[in-house]
Amino acid sequence: MSEKRARAQTQGLEALEAFGQRIAATESISVVVATVVVVIVIGLFHPDFLEKSNLLNILQQSVYIGLLAAGMSFLLAMREIDLSVGSNFGLSLIIAALLMQHGWNPWLAGGAAVVAGGLFGLVNAIAVQLFRIPTIVATLATLSMGRGLALALTSGQQVVNLPAENSFFTDLGGTKFGLATSVWVFLAVILLLTVILRMTPFGYRVRSIGSNPEAAVFSGISISLVRVQALVLIGLLAGLGGALGLAFFISGDPNIGTGFELQAIAAAVIGGTPLRGGSGTAFGAAVGAILLSVVSSGLLFFDVPLNWTAFATGAVILLAVALDSLVRHRRRPDQQPGLGP
Repeated sequence: MSEKRARAQTQGLEALEAFGQRIAATESISVVVATVVVVIVIGLFHPDFLEKSNLLNILQQSVYIGLLAAGMSFLLAMREIDLSVGSNFGLSLIIAALLMQHGWNPWLAGGAAVVAGGLFGLVNAIAVQLFRIPTIVATLATLSMGRGLALALTSGQQVVNLPAENSFFTDLGGTKFGLATSVWVFLAVILLLTVILRMTPFGYRVRSIGSNPEAAVFSGISISLVRVQALVLIGLLAGLGGALGLAFFISGDPNIGTGFELQAIAAAVIGGTPLRGGSGTAFGAAVGAILLSVVSSGLLFFDVPLNWTAFATGAVILLAVALDSLVRHRRRPDQQPGLGP
């Protein structure tokens, strides 16, 4: 009897060890641990930081970058990048606000924001396919175009006097079961994107293209089609973020979303999506966005001037990219820096 018990205990310990190894091997475990550690460290110096209201506020603030970062994880996984997502987010929000101001039902206007974001992504895809230029170059151009259009449509002024009493603002911009509604939407979208990236043919094609484009083409995968789908996907997420942002802020600022593209890239890389492509994690990207929000909020608790937030974000981006590059070249010691694909 004792032998059976000892054998059962051994098997249980082995199973627990194996489970721990699988957890440690996941792409996003490091960013989860880092986020928890940063929260605890800040909380040790400023206990007020750990108050429920503050933590929930940080979570809500990370929704917009988190949605963009999750979409960016798809593009980075196939060695692509979209620099226009911040402008797309802002333009989609402005379009919805202007439609409401002109009498549209707020829910229809919010849906139009999502559609507008998807169309913006489609414009990016058409530009890439039509002119045969790198995605980063095409989206750099549409970044300026989108921002300029938002400013032109509003004459540089905020869009106000929206029907704040409508359920679009009270429900979508409110809270449900103790969490902001936007957070519930965020969690649902991240779950869906995780399933898509891990368990669908589209996700498999995205990762295959990033791992080995030549082999992907040889196996019959259309890189052009998958690129179009990925750009439209991130466009839809930008539009959804714009709708959620408008529901929360109840006004449209044509400058909103400036710099979101860099934060989205940083969040995706920090979350475990490597710049070399071949793999990605929507969940890790979402946690990466939360980490950036924690850092920004923590700086305020340490009385760091608001203007230094941009510096801190840039430092985090640099560190994340540097670590990714270091890991990449350690895995390929024969590759010299600056000569890789």
